[in-house]
Amino acid sequence: MSQPIAGVSPSELLEVSCKVVWPTIGALRAGRFVGQLSGLRLGFGIFTVGNLLALATIPLSLVVFCWQLMPFVCRRYALTNRRIIVRKGLSAVDGPWISLDDFDAIKVDVLPGQAWLHAGDLVFLHHEHEVLRLAGVPRPETFRQVCLTAHTAHQSVRAVVERQASSAA
Repeated sequence: MSQPIAGVSPSELLEVSCKVVWPTIGALRAGRFVGQLSGLRLGFGIFTVGNLLALATIPLSLVVFCWQLMPFVCRRYALTNRRIIVRKGLSAVDGPWISLDDFDAIKVDVLPGQAWLHAGDLVFLHHEHEVLRLAGVPRPETFRQVCLTAHTAHQSVRAVVERQASSAA
């Protein structure tokens, strides 16, 4: 007799979105340029060259931010109970995606200019080969941990279901 596993939905149901993350301006070259300028630490206290340049580049930051919200450009990264998806456009059309089975490690790659923006690229690896890159993820270590937790849970549930199927046969 098999019993249901708490928190696991039957395969007939639609996949459930767990977390959605919108990329920062650090996903684009112009945004990373703003981050590089703003990260300069010459000066004393809050009176640094970087802080002055951060104020001076507000118009550029706003242009990059608004560009990322354009209907034909906008994208977001969705973690579901089955996969990680890059969704594009206002209607959130699924773009590139990988299953939670398709990677074995996640690396955080902080490009120049992203550190000041508290952003980074998440690189999903399978046998040390890149299978998906999410650019400009805000607080990348946090999202990395969420993805690894979902990956581990998915693998554990799959193992239990396989054990139950083999014992029932």
